[in-house]
Amino acid sequence: MDEKDWYWLTRMKKARTALERNGIRAYISANREDALKKALSLIKKGSTVGLGGSRTAAEIGLLDELRSGKYKLFDQYGGEHSKAERLGLRKQGTHAACFVCGSNAVTEDGKLVNIDGVGNRLAAMCYGPDRVIIVAGRNKIVSDVEAAIDRVKNVAAPMNARRLGQDTPCARTGKCADCSSPDRICSLTLIIEKQKFKNRMHVILINEELGF
Repeated sequence: MDEKDWYWLTRMKKARTALERNGIRAYISANREDALKKALSLIKKGSTVGLGGSRTAAEIGLLDELRSGKYKLFDQYGGEHSKAERLGLRKQGTHAACFVCGSNAVTEDGKLVNIDGVGNRLAAMCYGPDRVIIVAGRNKIVSDVEAAIDRVKNVAAPMNARRLGQDTPCARTGKCADCSSPDRICSLTLIIEKQKFKNRMHVILINEELGF
């Protein structure tokens, strides 16, 4: 194991211990292939699956597997849908048996920090699906909530806004600003500190840099 992998593994182990202490099941995968196997082992074939936008899920091959026909995926991103149809699929996803998403940041003291524009991902993470599966690369590990919010605002959001072609200050400058744009993607903030329902929430930490 090289020094970089060792460094991130040490931080991921700390986060895993804290997540477990907070009622959130947590796993460490050495690479994206292992992470894909772990994620699929947690999803029952034929079950309904909701989806939160996740570059990480796509990069490890999980999105392709969910679209394979083995699951009933409420996929607001695949195919051609009207705005109303996409909204309907988002709502259905919040009531699916399983919900798959990423996390903008995972703190070393066991908190999940996420910021959304619409909020279907946040709603499903909080309540609804019986199982929530979160995939997160090592680059999402931060020290605390303050560092997590800074990461979302000044790392993840600018890249996501630019990827989506949104007209926001951060998409132009790479930094968060006082944003009143109708394209703003940082509208709702969720900090998960504890999970009351045993075995509901599963976080797979991956020792690779993935997503934004």
